[in-house]
Amino acid sequence: MQDSATVAAADIARLAGVGRAAVSNWRRRFDDFPAPVGGTSSSPLFSLGEIEEWLRRQGKLSAVPADERAWQQLRATVDDLYLGQALGEIGEFLVFVGASGTKWRRLAKKTDTEIIEGVFPGVSTVRVEIPILRAIADLAEEQGTQPIFDFLYQRYLEAHSRRIDVVAPEVAELMVALPSADNGTVLDPTCGLGTLLLTAAGVGATRLLGQEQDEAAARVAAARLRLHGHDATIQTGDALRDDRFGSAQADAVVCIPPFGERSWGYEELASDIRWQYGLPPRGEPELPWVQHGLFHLRPGRYMAVLMPQSAADRRSGRRIRAQLLRTGAIRSVITLPAGTAPGSQTAPHLWILRRPEPGDPTPTHVLMVDASHIPLIELPSMVLERWKAFQREPVAGAVPLIELLDEDVDLTPARYVAERREKAEAFPLVLERLHTSLADLLRAVESLRELAPLQRNLPMTTIAEQVRAGAITVVQAPKTQQQPGKIPVLTLEDVVRGGDPSGRMAATSDMVTVEPGDVVVSSGGRSMVARVAKMGGMALGPGLQLLRMDRERIDPTCLSGFLKLSGAQVRGQSGTSRSDIRRVEIPRVPLQEQRRLGAAFRRLETLEKQLETASEQGESLVSLCRAEVFELTE
Repeated sequence: MQDSATVAAADIARLAGVGRAAVSNWRRRFDDFPAPVGGTSSSPLFSLGEIEEWLRRQGKLSAVPADERAWQQLRATVDDLYLGQALGEIGEFLVFVGASGTKWRRLAKKTDTEIIEGVFPGVSTVRVEIPILRAIADLAEEQGTQPIFDFLYQRYLEAHSRRIDVVAPEVAELMVALPSADNGTVLDPTCGLGTLLLTAAGVGATRLLGQEQDEAAARVAAARLRLHGHDATIQTGDALRDDRFGSAQADAVVCIPPFGERSWGYEELASDIRWQYGLPPRGEPELPWVQHGLFHLRPGRYMAVLMPQSAADRRSGRRIRAQLLRTGAIRSVITLPAGTAPGSQTAPHLWILRRPEPGDPTPTHVLMVDASHIPLIELPSMVLERWKAFQREPVAGAVPLIELLDEDVDLTPARYVAERREKAEAFPLVLERLHTSLADLLRAVESLRELAPLQRNLPMTTIAEQVRAGAITVVQAPKTQQQPGKIPVLTLEDVVRGGDPSGRMAATSDMVTVEPGDVVVSSGGRSMVARVAKMGGMALGPGLQLLRMDRERIDPTCLSGFLKLSGAQVRGQSGTSRSDIRRVEIPRVPLQEQRRLGAAFRRLETLEKQLETASEQGESLVSLCRAEVFELTE
């Protein structure tokens, strides 16, 4: 089984901790580099065993991690089309193993056939080879069932990055927070791989109901939720044609329906009892999901559904939109940034609906929010702030219902969000933020009283010396053209401003993934810009390189501080930033001393950020006041 495992160039780069370009270079330079055993000329596959032996011979690898080996063995024995089904089987197997440790100890002594009968009763064969299941069970005993499944799940998403779109964490957080899915029962009728339900469970939902048409995705979702310790009931099937939850009602409904799916069941479902706001036209495939969610919602509770822009103003749906408005079901429409809906590059709308209670007065206003230009990282806090203000005072900043009930019944937020109204509402918010920033700035200044000047010269070394010693690895961002996609990208501008990743790209074979603790540095230019990565999972953008270090020998904050202290880069004769960065001097002191220096640099960075924030907010407040006419209040 081990000999059958294969790896692509990207996998080799990950195993060796280098960029994809380094692997291509090895293939050209070394005659003994293993020959491909499969794949294509543009995407060759290599024997994992041969690659492991070659990397070890070259001193580039001590051993392939056991979880990585299990993943590569799975890829080698299961066709990509059935990889989701195989992952679901592994999830069910780990749920079984985790239910009782004694079960696995008894099962380990049984034959392959007995294992299949014990874990998958009534199933004659499974996609995953039993030796792989045994290896995964051994890993689960060491690492735990949840961590090993989460690892395999992430590898599965990476392998199918062009086929599988998952909702961004910020959008999932927002969709769960707006309908208050933090307690009680939450239903997702198109649950996919379970991301929204898992997010709801993370904020306190006590019961999770999901349905998914794709059997493999439903099995993965069920395993994810159960291995994370959550009570979940996941059904398989089309929730519109075969609703598995009958008349059950939930305290919150979240839903990302398939956009533009014309064959949603118009003929079969024409007289369905769920169409309380009118029969959805054949060309309005998202409106059935809106009414399906409202049908399963308890009176007085809320639903969040992601919708395409076109659903806001299509003429065929205006009658149902008008009925949803007249009954008070639609409470808010929010335009999200482009590309935040799975499988779509346009700016989707998030509809917030409430199932009216008997005798409820019809609301007079609907909250319209255009958040299409808000950075994704700031999206949840900005929208939730507006939503909470609207709930406290359902008139301020909202659009009168009468303005929406015209001939078009257009629910596009940009049509109603006036610039002057936004500025007026922004004034107290900007004022409060500046007040908070000034308080933070004062605390940062006070913390500097604990700093003392260093009274002795430090012994120094260079980045180049530490690279030769194996303490630091320098990795360059690839130069390939980036294509739009879902993976967050840390750009040069992000590093300069100290912000979160603002770019998006599709996965590539030579993509460099940033890990927490990496020091990201600008490539070229007259000044040195460096920062310590606080989170991982983002791609390294053009114009950047990273320094990955042995954390038992090098402190990343201290390293970053001395990189900034170097001021200007020394331009090498080759003109490349790779040679320049290696000339920078850093202290050659014990790790504990590095950490003390790093703590001092960290306080300076905090002060610098607070000064920049207060300055920007002060300028915004002054500009806002000059642009508006204010009067003094008593």
